[in-house]
Amino acid sequence: MGVIHIDHSGDPRVDDFRDLSTADRRPDRPGGRGLVIAEGTVVVSRLLASRYPVRALLGVQRRFAELAGDLAGLDVPQYVASAETMADVVGFHLNRGILAVADRPAPLTVAEVVGGTGPIAVLEGVGDHENLGALFRNAAALGVGGVLLGPGCSDPLYRRSVRVSMGHVLRVPFGHLTDWPGGLDDLRARGFAIAAFTPRPGSIPLSTLREHAPGRVALLFGAEGPGLTETALAAADHAVRIPMPAGVDSLNIATAAAVAFYELARGG
Repeated sequence: MGVIHIDHSGDPRVDDFRDLSTADRRPDRPGGRGLVIAEGTVVVSRLLASRYPVRALLGVQRRFAELAGDLAGLDVPQYVASAETMADVVGFHLNRGILAVADRPAPLTVAEVVGGTGPIAVLEGVGDHENLGALFRNAAALGVGGVLLGPGCSDPLYRRSVRVSMGHVLRVPFGHLTDWPGGLDDLRARGFAIAAFTPRPGSIPLSTLREHAPGRVALLFGAEGPGLTETALAAADHAVRIPMPAGVDSLNIATAAAVAFYELARGG
């Protein structure tokens, strides 16, 4: 364990990091192993502080020096390579200079995700990895207690989502609502009001949501474009809109979520 210098890209000890530009280790791709991959010192630092069991790190010497405090006492391989060797292993030039890989722990239950304080986000059909990562970053910044994923959502632990979230997918609790939309009834039984975001006529302005739902709120968001399904909308307690000028009916999903998170945080 500890520091190991890698001199050639074919070294089998760095196979966890190999050819990420094609395989990317996604569990839904051939050969995918489902590893969690962190890029850059900020995201790697958050991975090291998370519940995810780190397997190894690969990077240039300078980046390891920057993470010296985080790495103190860590008993996993720390592979040091030149930028050229690292690029050959990974499959592209990594400007951030360091990677870490980790295994996935047991998934959190719904009870564990919603057991904290503050609102939670519930997502249906959010399949864009970058939007999902940005939404998690917003959730961490604005006091959202957790995220629950309904059908059609992408994997929050995919490398691109982890990167765009700045590692906050590793901090914000998340889980899956496998019963859809029946799982919303379970949230309601736990004391949540279900607020579905939609631009349709008859929805209440976001600024008035606290008047209708003074307790804990589950904020329900759908995919960019089609939005929430009729089934999901019918299962909600409130339909909510973000008022906009004529001719504009929607925002990017991560932006809309940030506006909603901020409004609830501002209103207490």
